[in-house]
Amino acid sequence: MKEIFFKKEELLNLEFSLNREILRANMSNAYACTTLAGCNTRKYHGLLIAPQPQIDSDNHVILSSLDETVKINEEYFHLALHRYKGEHYYPKGHKYLDSYYLKNLPITTYAIGGIVLTKEMQVQQRRDRLLIKYTLQQSPVNITLQLQPFLAFRQVHKLSYRNDNADTSYKEIENGVSFQLYKEYTPLFIQFSKHFTYEHRPDWYYDFEYIKEKERGYDYLEDLLVPGTFSIEMKPGETVYLSCGIEEGANPLLLSRDFKREASNRFDITTMEDVLKRAARMFFCRQGIETNVVAGFPWFGRWGRDTFISLPGLCLGVEDMSLLLSVTDTMLKDYRDGLFPNIGRGVNAAYNSADTPLWFFWCLQQYVKITGDDAKIWKKYSKIMKSIIKTFEQGTINVRMESNYLLWQGESGKALTWMDAIIDGNPVTQRKGYAVEINALWYNAVMFTRSLAEKYCDDAFLRQWDDFANAFPSTFKEMFWSKERGYLADYCDGIHKDFSVRPNMIFVASLEYSPLSEKIRQLIIEKVKSELLTPRGLNTLSPKDEKYIGYYYGNQAQRDRAYHNGTVWPWLLGAFCEAYLKMYGKEGLHFVEKIYKGFEDILTDYCVGSIAEVYDGNPPFKAGGSISQAWSVAALIRIKYLLDNYTDMQR
Repeated sequence: MKEIFFKKEELLNLEFSLNREILRANMSNAYACTTLAGCNTRKYHGLLIAPQPQIDSDNHVILSSLDETVKINEEYFHLALHRYKGEHYYPKGHKYLDSYYLKNLPITTYAIGGIVLTKEMQVQQRRDRLLIKYTLQQSPVNITLQLQPFLAFRQVHKLSYRNDNADTSYKEIENGVSFQLYKEYTPLFIQFSKHFTYEHRPDWYYDFEYIKEKERGYDYLEDLLVPGTFSIEMKPGETVYLSCGIEEGANPLLLSRDFKREASNRFDITTMEDVLKRAARMFFCRQGIETNVVAGFPWFGRWGRDTFISLPGLCLGVEDMSLLLSVTDTMLKDYRDGLFPNIGRGVNAAYNSADTPLWFFWCLQQYVKITGDDAKIWKKYSKIMKSIIKTFEQGTINVRMESNYLLWQGESGKALTWMDAIIDGNPVTQRKGYAVEINALWYNAVMFTRSLAEKYCDDAFLRQWDDFANAFPSTFKEMFWSKERGYLADYCDGIHKDFSVRPNMIFVASLEYSPLSEKIRQLIIEKVKSELLTPRGLNTLSPKDEKYIGYYYGNQAQRDRAYHNGTVWPWLLGAFCEAYLKMYGKEGLHFVEKIYKGFEDILTDYCVGSIAEVYDGNPPFKAGGSISQAWSVAALIRIKYLLDNYTDMQR
């Protein structure tokens, strides 16, 4: 893999640098996110975005940006870049950018004549604190580095506006100052490793323009408060450290130690696998005794479906399968009546997903395949597994097993499968009835549970589900298979069978337990390959379909229409590649490896060092949606695991 390095010409080109974002998150879900040029283009951008549990369960933008100015004698060189209303950029500090390099930590280099200044940033893993290291690499004279913090103190999904309620005062702390715009927030503590001066002159800056929000049809103008200016004298070769956190540091004079200690826990980025491992670590969020998976950055929180689909790959990425059990145990705290919430938790949990409980089985199944420890799974989760199956058998408010053993799902005004986009209260792809992947997952869940019940002598469960095991394959085939068409219906509402060519049928061929013959599974794989496979994932609808939408762009409604009607999703490649290797074995290795390697060249195209949520259905497959998506990253990690595991078995 080529090194992650951006040169001056690329950084100066705003069309290039504003469309490439950088992200670093810690274990509590605090993160820093902006563009390569340092100009925020989303309301979700900021240098310190952190949880404020005393307010709500969301993240909050505390520090939007920190503007650097190099002062030499009486000349000022402003290194920052902001976009204001009317497409006005000021100051145009990107002209001083010389390079951006990511190996262990990201290093941004500024060049001002004979002066070279570098900046390294990292978010501490166990504290919600941003650490910054400035080094004056070259300079013919001493300089003054001036820093202006731009404060937001608002929830990530909202915007800040000038108001008279903001507390514009400051407090002196050990080698720093603190700000607290609103009393419900924790203060922001800014501390330095050496002596500094601070001039307090609070002022509002108006109409920052976030172009990505404008494109999506959201409010896009914001006001930010600049409380004052910090000044630090620097000599050639000198390094200065500072921290910006929501708690005060114990000893700011030891910031260099903190920075180096934190950096020692990072690893060099030299391969594609390194990039994916680095990305995987950011999705795990530990708060107290709970561990969750963040579905995607920068706006998603925890999603049940995404959690169970992502966990096996993410745990492989961080080389810690115990995390799968920790996250699962956290999810179980919101388990209710056979269901897991798709979004939210506690009183805010929404149980609007028919397949999330079925992905729970798949997730445990992958744990067993990777670790071989089925005894632990049966001991810890057999009661829950049987509870879910019993609930689906008896029926809930929106999903039930019919007399033909198939699962029927649906609820007015909602979409209960993973294709869940809704516009003005109307599902775009509701798929009410018998959905093909829901039933494939259902069969896999029951048969996986039966296999463990048989091994651990639960004869009662086995007998109860003997008829299901015997009858389901023929019932499933009769409902979904079309010999004339050579592929499966996507869903059936009881009267009409929808034969839109969608990727959901691939799970029938990828899951461990499939109700269909090898020949039919092969036809499914080839159908998906010929009509849906792209270099970035699977189309959600065949380009041959008149409802196909090839580009994911525009306002939210336009994007939601395209979301599952042609838009490409990388996470689906996990199922496709697994099915392909199962079917073609050694002969399929080169093909699957080519799919995997195809992502190597786009790891710096959208989010530097991660994989996007979605891509356009049409070439050149432009990235869209969240910049770093858990199940996209997890799918690629698992594909690499499947390739390595298969190759190892052949030796």
